[in-house]
Amino acid sequence: MKKTSMRKLAAAAALIPMIALSACSSQGGKPADTADAAGGQVVSTPQIKIALVTHAPPGDTFWDIVRKGAEEAAAKDNAELLYTSDPEGGRQAQLIQQAIDQEVDGIAVSLAKPEALEDVLKKAADAGIPIVSLNAGGDVSAQLGAFTHFGSNESIAGNAVGDRLVEMGVEHPICVIQEQGNVALEARCAGVKAKVPGTENLYVTGTDMTSVSSTVTAKLQATSEADAVIGLAAPVTLTLVDAAASANSEAPIVSFDMNAELGKAITDGEVAFTVDQQPWLQGYGAIDALWQNKRGGFKIGGGQPVLTGPAIVDEENVADVLAFAQEGIR
Repeated sequence: MKKTSMRKLAAAAALIPMIALSACSSQGGKPADTADAAGGQVVSTPQIKIALVTHAPPGDTFWDIVRKGAEEAAAKDNAELLYTSDPEGGRQAQLIQQAIDQEVDGIAVSLAKPEALEDVLKKAADAGIPIVSLNAGGDVSAQLGAFTHFGSNESIAGNAVGDRLVEMGVEHPICVIQEQGNVALEARCAGVKAKVPGTENLYVTGTDMTSVSSTVTAKLQATSEADAVIGLAAPVTLTLVDAAASANSEAPIVSFDMNAELGKAITDGEVAFTVDQQPWLQGYGAIDALWQNKRGGFKIGGGQPVLTGPAIVDEENVADVLAFAQEGIR
């Protein structure tokens, strides 16, 4: 399938880590009539301290967007934001313990490896610290003590990709998983496979893009029936574009998640479409929900997840969202 053909297919489808000890952004102390950096106003409630602890690997631009949303909410809510991250479950648990020791007023946490966090989150709950989850682990969020979850339902998102691939006539896609054991990534590929039974998972090391490229290139050269390649994160997908070219593969590239570079790749016809989970909203919503809980005992979501996606972005609507992506909020 040539690039021009891929663009036509996409259009047709549219129609039907080391432990970071104290990286933080401290906002607060401004009067209620003072505009913050985002152009809003700071609340008049007393300053609180909130920890955001994620499984972000170093250099992943997706998490820069999550953090940007969290920082804007913290600025508005007169909150000191303590941001830390580590992709390894045990070290992420240590960071949560660190937040407990710092006597934070709330914890926002991603649950990519929930088993590793179960015990420490119980400690947080026992200490009376409210918890919300974001991005990953929405299906186990309540069990681990969170009163709500902000994110996309990964199974639904995977189904959405699978439906598009069916419309494109794809039967044997390769779903590239860049972090083995990450429940959110596994759910995405499982969601695709539920719609396209011929889906095959390929595990790569997402922290080494050279290795990702060589592994996918070799797979495409050895698997002639592969008729699409699915990336589960924007930086990985951009690497898949190069890998497919190196393998002389005409399989269309599709993706999950969004950034400005991926938006341009969709505009240029190098990527057919992506499923955006709107990470800025995840960061903003998680921090604001903790402030609302501290302020008045409010529990946003009524015990159910607050969905931030999936939102399909293809060549038909990419221009509408690209401007926001270039500002770092999509």
